[in-house]
Amino acid sequence: MTVTAVDSTAAVPELGRGYADDCAATARCLARFEDELRAAGPGEAAVRLHTAARRARRRFVELHAETLYAELTDGRRAFLRLDDLAAGAARLIPGLTPTKEQIEAERRRPQREKEGREIDHGILFWGLLRSAAAGRHLMEAMRRPTPKALAALPAFRATGRADFGIVSVERRDGVGEVTVDNARFLNAEDDLLVAALEAAVDLVLLDDGIRVGVLRGAAMTHPRYAGRRVFSAGINLTRLYEGEISLIDFFLARELGYINKIFRGLSMPDDGGDWLPEPVEKPWAAAVDTFAIGGGAQILLVFDRVIATDDAYFTLPALREGIIPGAANLRLSRVAGNRLARQAIFADRRIDARSGEGRLLCDEAVPADRMDAAAAAAAAELADPAVVGNRRILHAHEEPEDVLRLYLADYAVEQCRRLHSPDLVENLERTWISRNR
Repeated sequence: MTVTAVDSTAAVPELGRGYADDCAATARCLARFEDELRAAGPGEAAVRLHTAARRARRRFVELHAETLYAELTDGRRAFLRLDDLAAGAARLIPGLTPTKEQIEAERRRPQREKEGREIDHGILFWGLLRSAAAGRHLMEAMRRPTPKALAALPAFRATGRADFGIVSVERRDGVGEVTVDNARFLNAEDDLLVAALEAAVDLVLLDDGIRVGVLRGAAMTHPRYAGRRVFSAGINLTRLYEGEISLIDFFLARELGYINKIFRGLSMPDDGGDWLPEPVEKPWAAAVDTFAIGGGAQILLVFDRVIATDDAYFTLPALREGIIPGAANLRLSRVAGNRLARQAIFADRRIDARSGEGRLLCDEAVPADRMDAAAAAAAAELADPAVVGNRRILHAHEEPEDVLRLYLADYAVEQCRRLHSPDLVENLERTWISRNR
């Protein structure tokens, strides 16, 4: 028999009897909901059952996020990334997060047809990031070097070059030049590009021969921009429409991974070599050719120097697309002021680099033929050894890590809601996909 909405809500267990008892009660409750979901099939009954199950998950992580995280990480001795934490939670408390099979089935579906299992990931990371002990440790874990970067590091140190396909890194005169070359999509970001960018950022930070990192887009092959460099077209909307953009590997890994590493540096194990261990941190410059749309504009807010071509522009069309623009809702008001931030986020206002407002988002707008020289000059200025200490204390007080942690807790929930909202696919079809076709 399919339970009603009232019955399902009432069936959510009363918690507070201790971690072990609450784990068992929550697992039994979620197993029952899963059985009823299979029997109900798609429709309003399934929506009610998912809602009741998510209420149970939320109650559990509200009470036990810190203890759950400690169990998943061996008392915070293990530094696990997001996907490992989610998989571990699914094994430890069946039903708390989706199984591997459930996630694989979701990823085979276009966004319109997904069941919304990633919402349960959002609930988990909302709970973990809200906890000071768990959230701080999780953020530190996500700032550790990736296995991909560590595997590439010996060859990079020897040759000064690494190629991750759509992202490459080159060491040149003490500068780590990271070049994005996702030409098919005008350097738009997806899960694969985020992973490649994080590995590239890691290499820049790990290599002792590099003093400054520079991020720039490659020249494009798209007919409209053939031969011109492009910084970023934001999120890959085609991949989003097709259901291939994930909450963990894109939205959360992006903010907690390469962007936070650019801003705060790498977290490394304490080897006892210094009286006050510090992150591996370097200054970063961005060279913006043509445009920085969406995510491309978001990431400029963490760079120490931004140089743009004088014909470049910045936009944040996330609202029109139906999503939340990363951490721009946290940072843009601080950088550009309250009014301009709302105009950019709520009204997709275009901001030209050479305008007065544009100078709030970039330090310099130069003709395209002067971009190479301007980027090199910016890197040379940032190479001053005193920059690192200054940026560290500046960042610590303009955006304390706990402020970002609590923002990302809310972001985890709100973004997964947006990803599975009815209007998202309609927005994509209306503003992007139909035009692309």
